[in-house]
Amino acid sequence: MRPENLLHRPTHTQYCTLGCPILDAFLGGGIPCNSITELVAESGCGKTQLSLQLLFTAQLPLHLNGLSASSLYLYSEYPFPNRRLDQLVESFRSSHPILFASSRDPRDYIFTRNCQTAQDLLDVLLLLESRLERPKETRLDIKLIVIDSIAALFRSDFDNNPTDLKRRSSLFFKISSILKSHARRRGIAIVVTNQVVDSMDDNNGSSGVRVGNLESMYTSGRRVLPALGLSWANCVNSRLFLSRHEVIEGVENGLPDSDYSGYVSRRKRRELHVVFAPHLPHSSCEFVIRRDGVFGVDECL
Repeated sequence: MRPENLLHRPTHTQYCTLGCPILDAFLGGGIPCNSITELVAESGCGKTQLSLQLLFTAQLPLHLNGLSASSLYLYSEYPFPNRRLDQLVESFRSSHPILFASSRDPRDYIFTRNCQTAQDLLDVLLLLESRLERPKETRLDIKLIVIDSIAALFRSDFDNNPTDLKRRSSLFFKISSILKSHARRRGIAIVVTNQVVDSMDDNNGSSGVRVGNLESMYTSGRRVLPALGLSWANCVNSRLFLSRHEVIEGVENGLPDSDYSGYVSRRKRRELHVVFAPHLPHSSCEFVIRRDGVFGVDECL
């Protein structure tokens, strides 16, 4: 990017709603177009759930903070979540009965593709570039691209040696460069999910380098780091961290210091944290996963 390009940046950024006013307010309007947003979490925290929900909210009209467009879902792990997708179809239709009558299937506006390697993903993105040039001819009026997950593509094809690490970093930058080009040129929202690894040292980040405003990441009682290291962290514009913890809400039939504490009320508490984003401060928001989708928790209740 040249310095003069900064003068031609769009003055207004479009956002894609998450389908929940609380989460939209927390993220300053939703998922921004023109950039790459990364969802980092361990398995079972809700990153795929949130990604699937975005495939439907992107179809909403502009006056409902949707993108009024189709989505592309590139997945790298099996099995494909067909059952959850069907549940969200029912929820989506019931919450928007006028916009989505029974004759229209929201799944017709979701394109899916399996990618098994990083090179496979790169090939798909290069092919997509020519298709996006002619949306009317190919029915690819896409405004949302989801990659779930990026870490799985690099898990087994690269060894921990200088040659493979250099080749891996090169693919990082090629993939992110194409994604950012699609985002800027066509106003597409890019969402990429990433996994975590256990932190084995006392530093705040990869090799002691702190990335973002979150001092450290904890989930399920473990300290973790985003997979793929510092090189990939420089490829995304925003990073959101989803955590999960077990909390005790009440104790009955006994005192805390007694040998028998009675019945304990336990539940899973999930939180969404802003690690870094150019338009957001560091903050966190509790959310829940229900049959009808992912929703933020109002702290005032």
